[in-house]
Amino acid sequence: MRMSPEAAGRTAHARSGVRRTGSRTAEAGLRWLLVLWRDLCLAAGMAGRGKLIAVIGDEDTVTGFLLGGIGELNKNRHPNFLVVEKDTTINEIEDTFRQFLHRDDIGIILINQYIAEMVRHALDAHQHSIPAVLEIPSKEHPYDAAKDSILRRARGMFTAEDLR
Repeated sequence: MRMSPEAAGRTAHARSGVRRTGSRTAEAGLRWLLVLWRDLCLAAGMAGRGKLIAVIGDEDTVTGFLLGGIGELNKNRHPNFLVVEKDTTINEIEDTFRQFLHRDDIGIILINQYIAEMVRHALDAHQHSIPAVLEIPSKEHPYDAAKDSILRRARGMFTAEDLR
């Protein structure tokens, strides 16, 4: 499902009535990612091109995003997601990541942080802004900003005075 940044904003706004309990709900997390995606698309000038979000993650993460409507097949019938299971090899993960990097229809790659750790060298080698690569938490593995090489790289682009 291709979604324009404007539609993503409307979808996120329509769901804003969700009550939050102790922690961020899955729906609130998806809403946050859709708004982030809209903002990234606008910032990258991709609004008119309808780029996709790709996901590499555990079953729960990928299922959540598929239920959110991001599942697509390209003209060669390749999906924009990979479910990483216990028997998934590191080479499979790395090959899929590289395929996503080279697809013209993908604007953002979401990857569970614990999976990103397995292919850190491939993530670190990616120097382009599109597709943007974002590390996200999973149900079993919380997000650790210290491990996010992309966040470290982004922090290195600004000085303390830039943020004032």
